Amino acid sequence: MSEHSLTEKVVIVAGGAKNLGGLISRDLAAHGAKAIAVHYNSDATRAAAEETVAAVKALGSDAIAVQGDLTQVANVTKLFDETIKTFGHVDIAINTTGMVIKKPIVDVTEAEYDIMFGVNSKAAFFFIQEAGKKLADNGSIVSIVSSLLAAYTPFYAIYPGSKAPVEHYTRAASKEFGERGISVNAVGPGPMDTPFFYPAESKESAAYHATAAALSSRTKSGLTEIQDIAPLVRFLVSEGWWITGQTIFANGGYTTR
Repeated sequence: MSEHSLTEKVVIVAGGAKNLGGLISRDLAAHGAKAIAVHYNSDATRAAAEETVAAVKALGSDAIAVQGDLTQVANVTKLFDETIKTFGHVDIAINTTGMVIKKPIVDVTEAEYDIMFGVNSKAAFFFIQEAGKKLADNGSIVSIVSSLLAAYTPFYAIYPGSKAPVEHYTRAASKEFGERGISVNAVGPGPMDTPFFYPAESKESAAYHATAAALSSRTKSGLTEIQDIAPLVRFLVSEGWWITGQTIFANGGYTTR
């Protein structure tokens, strides 16, 4: 069905400046999206956002960069409004933002708890809410969660714990927005070979994660590669529109349920 192709589609990628978000921005442009709004959080990622915007334009799509801390709801609203003001509408909303802390439960502070739930849960909720208000019919919403939602492991209570609500937001939103043809899904990658992963790990734990997936031997790092996640996201927001309300664990067999 033509309405489920990427042709003429306007896309928001929250956290779209670098790593997985940056690749998704480029990938959707390369496959025919009309325009990409590349969100970035702070001045620290401004240069990466500008580089991604330039890459998207070189691929033949239009693009803008929009800065904002999405734990502030006003910035979520601004992200959608600036995209619509610039491109006229928005069809696809993808949230790749996240923050990780790995530590024992007894050592997690109140401040850490609050910031983790702000980044991983609150921002995700209001991103989905704003998308529900402003997406065109037959649109798509995708949130990046974590395969640790299906893991039995110590020291990661607060990271997947703050991502877990997004599964429930996804299911509820898929029911509420379904009459308008909007699909809503979450994708849970395994540990990804990006700078997001390594700071939380020791040399030994990183080595374990690199051998834990059933298909670890088939990748250079043993970890989930962002190049294997971007095509899945692209599928969900185009030909895979019939999939909705799901959390898809794309991790080479790192976890399953």
